Amino acid sequence: MEVEGSPVMRVQSIAQAGKSEVPPQYIQPPSDRPNNDAGGKSGGGVDVPVIDLGEDSVREAVGRACRDWGAFQVTNHGVPIRLLDDMRKVGLSFFNECPMKDKLMYACSPDSAAAEGYGSKMLVDSDENHGVLDWRDYFDHHTLPLSRRNPSNWPHYPPNYREVVSQFSDEMNVLAQKLLGIISESLGLPSSSLKDAVGEFYQNITVSYYPPCPQPDLTLGLQSHSDFGALTLLIQDQVPGLEVLKDSHWYPVQPLPEAIVVLVSDQTEIITNGNYRSAVHRAVTNSTGARLSVATFHDPSKTRNISPAAEIVCQSSPARYREVNYGDYMSRWYTKGPEGKRNVDSLLIDP
Repeated sequence: MEVEGSPVMRVQSIAQAGKSEVPPQYIQPPSDRPNNDAGGKSGGGVDVPVIDLGEDSVREAVGRACRDWGAFQVTNHGVPIRLLDDMRKVGLSFFNECPMKDKLMYACSPDSAAAEGYGSKMLVDSDENHGVLDWRDYFDHHTLPLSRRNPSNWPHYPPNYREVVSQFSDEMNVLAQKLLGIISESLGLPSSSLKDAVGEFYQNITVSYYPPCPQPDLTLGLQSHSDFGALTLLIQDQVPGLEVLKDSHWYPVQPLPEAIVVLVSDQTEIITNGNYRSAVHRAVTNSTGARLSVATFHDPSKTRNISPAAEIVCQSSPARYREVNYGDYMSRWYTKGPEGKRNVDSLLIDP
């Protein structure tokens, strides 16, 4: 546990110092900087799909989005809009109103992968990752299974923080299971196929805070990557920043206050044998205002082995991915880092 005076510097503290330049460890290499693909950033008038889950053609729409983008936004999703607003409010209150000494009571170890708590650095130091840091602070919560959920590890401020996160966790769990069912059906499989392959959800909720950045053209709030689990659900505030890669171009995901962003993750790509690809995405920064997002990750257990679904693999469609133990896959991600790549490609049998 960190104490005041810890050498680990929070990005919010750097931003509040009012410097005109970012420290060198936050400067991305030229090839990874957000202005490297200026033509793609506008998206050419094409937007990430927005799907109404109440529509009759929802399976077809979800299938197209998973195949073409690996990402989409959903409305009419059944999660109370009030709860989405409350989750954003308590996240902002923690970062903007809680004194630093109180935040550091919940600091996670910078040397432990996927540690619960308040942090800035996600990856474990190793010889394989090169140490460029994201312009972001975060709070990570272990929320499911219930045996992992210990609200005393979460912020005590604002007073309703722990209650809101618990309710949000439960609602996201219901929606993620519903979406996996729809994704299965969109492939012509029984609705339970993907849920059975993933098994019991191990859910984490990460509240990310991106302070204003004096040099947004040199930094990223979150480097390019695909999520390594099964399915990610994300809500944004009104400040743009999330971008999805499609056909070598970056497309902004427009903030819609009542929508939830769905990101297909690596294990779902494996289970669907590459019919649906995980979404490569990143977060860009800006110089004028802070941004907040809340990502809810739904992953298999570390002991789960993941492979292409038997219903998909046949003589006319051989397995394209090797079986992988999810715990091993996750450990490699945290040690090596995404480096802007899709780690799932390392499992291709015939790249």
